[in-house]
Amino acid sequence: MAKHKHMDLKERYVIEHSLDDSLSFKAIGLDLGRDCTTISKEVKGHRVFEKKGAYGRPFNNCINRFGCKKTDLCPNCSGIKRNKCSFCGKCCSYCNEYKMEVCPRLAKPPYVCNGCPDRNKCTLEKAFYYAVSAQYEYEHLLSESRTGYNITEEAIANMDAVVSPLLKSGQSIHHIIATHQDEVMCCEKSLYNYVNDGLFKARNIDMPRKVRLRPRKGKKSELKVDKKCRVGRTYQDYLAYCAENPDLPVTEIDTVEGERSGACLLTIYFVSAKLQLAFKREANTARSVSEIFNCLYQILGADAFCRLFPIILADNGSEFSDPEAIEFDGNGNRRTRLFYCDTSAPYQKGACENNHEMIRRIIPKGKDFGQFSDEQIRLMMSHINSYGRNALGEKSPLEMFSFLYGEDILTKLNLKCIPRDEIIITPALLKSSTQIASVAESTDLV
Repeated sequence: MAKHKHMDLKERYVIEHSLDDSLSFKAIGLDLGRDCTTISKEVKGHRVFEKKGAYGRPFNNCINRFGCKKTDLCPNCSGIKRNKCSFCGKCCSYCNEYKMEVCPRLAKPPYVCNGCPDRNKCTLEKAFYYAVSAQYEYEHLLSESRTGYNITEEAIANMDAVVSPLLKSGQSIHHIIATHQDEVMCCEKSLYNYVNDGLFKARNIDMPRKVRLRPRKGKKSELKVDKKCRVGRTYQDYLAYCAENPDLPVTEIDTVEGERSGACLLTIYFVSAKLQLAFKREANTARSVSEIFNCLYQILGADAFCRLFPIILADNGSEFSDPEAIEFDGNGNRRTRLFYCDTSAPYQKGACENNHEMIRRIIPKGKDFGQFSDEQIRLMMSHINSYGRNALGEKSPLEMFSFLYGEDILTKLNLKCIPRDEIIITPALLKSSTQIASVAESTDLV
């Protein structure tokens, strides 16, 4: 049998076609010269879940779907035809008697529906094994596992407590290593990398000689603080958690980049209210993201924060690769849950992505965010969130957010409602605010 050898696309095609023919894992393993447990782990690890119905029937995984006689629960089935909800497929989220049913065959071999004889009649959620998608997931995981640093968050915190105060006192990395070798327990080059990638409170500016040196050429690789951050936080885990807690609101987060390697924005989008916040960051690092959430936690308070951010959905960017720093406060108390979209699937949080178009109308792509102040960014978001939305019945996100969570929270977030006729969604908004600020400064000087 093949040992210590990774599967290739050809072998995965054999697995897919064998599953279509309802062959057992043992038979597939004998054909490929591999152990049956290897085939089992491959199938379970790379199966794809699909919510699609059967011939002539839409997707419906409610346990009461066969005897259900309810009608007019959602906008799709209400109207002249008065279709039954069991034929709609979208009424599950509106029904208070909905109970999810999972096919028991997915809990035992072969764990997929490839060779199931009832797949064309079943309306439950299905699982399939596809060779191409399995190969793509394997290649992405292989590449991701070789990025970042092999170090725990606890070790980073312990080193930070030793290194950062000394760096800010003017000491060099070499001197710190020579004095605290037993506490730091890493080489000089590693410490320089940790500081450069923003893992410590100290920055490159705290090392005068490092700032004077010309940066070396070469592509900068993304730093993932926790290489296993997706474990238990995948998009499938997100869907399952939302199904268990349908009343909890969802918040989507993303990054809007300006100039390359320059300042950027962290955007936070409240799906139910369609309101978006934006915070300027000097660098696109994981620490800058966790610091913003810690600041919001202090400003809003524990109760309001947990009410606003029970579920957070992010992409796979390296700036979101420290989930525990976002999920827990300084005392180790859970304050939210973070999940990740599938790779190369920004449509899974499309609402946040689409709202970035409003930001790009005011700050075009390629502009440096560093030239704008925090007050200007908040002014921009006040204008954007005062803009009426058709999906909200021509109400603005600020009005909807105020209705759902109260005016006090908007005040703490420094957002204000702009009159409809005074809303500006063009670059002239920040140009005019810059001119006003410059005039005020010149007046103060006089």
